[in-house]
Amino acid sequence: MTFEPFRILRAEPHGREELLDKIRRVGMLLDPSRKPYIDAEIDLRRMPYAEIRPAQRYVLADGLLKVRHLDWELKALGFDMLDIDGYLTLTVEGAEGGVDLLPPVVERLAEADGSVNNVLNDGMHRLYAGRLSWRVPRVVFVRGVPEDAPYYAYPIPGPDPWDGVTVIGGDRVPDGFIKKWHRVPDNKRLYRDFNTAFSNVGGPRGGGA
Repeated sequence: MTFEPFRILRAEPHGREELLDKIRRVGMLLDPSRKPYIDAEIDLRRMPYAEIRPAQRYVLADGLLKVRHLDWELKALGFDMLDIDGYLTLTVEGAEGGVDLLPPVVERLAEADGSVNNVLNDGMHRLYAGRLSWRVPRVVFVRGVPEDAPYYAYPIPGPDPWDGVTVIGGDRVPDGFIKKWHRVPDNKRLYRDFNTAFSNVGGPRGGGA
């Protein structure tokens, strides 16, 4: 299915404290009772791309068109997709129920070589689109997740990991393309399910994308 424009009828803002409280209540995909962020240090901050490492090795052209359209729709309503001081509940024409849009989520994680990296967990297409438009995003920044519950994929190594991201035409990843370098075989057990605290946030896709 290719991208089709949509219309946002309403964007209801929720404040920073409500966002941070709900982030702490996010559960794991296979164990919703486990809250990886419950005791973490969490804040909202602007973060340049040089300080963020993506783990996802691709973006879809359809996804980029979708978030660019989202950006234009939100701007018409007085909001900025990459500068939300809290989160938004969107009413989309023709869709059932509200859609929660929270800022991209970045986790600070230590790796085996001793390096510490700010790894992008959620919001890949929005951040890639923001980089194309030369904007500094506001993100949810999480520090202090449990050592046995890191983000399920490793960050892309190298001096500029964003340059290692491939733009794939269309709306699907070709067979054989390595989407992410997973930490464990059963990577879904490390997946955070934002729908345990928010409504209609994007969930995991086939292959752990």
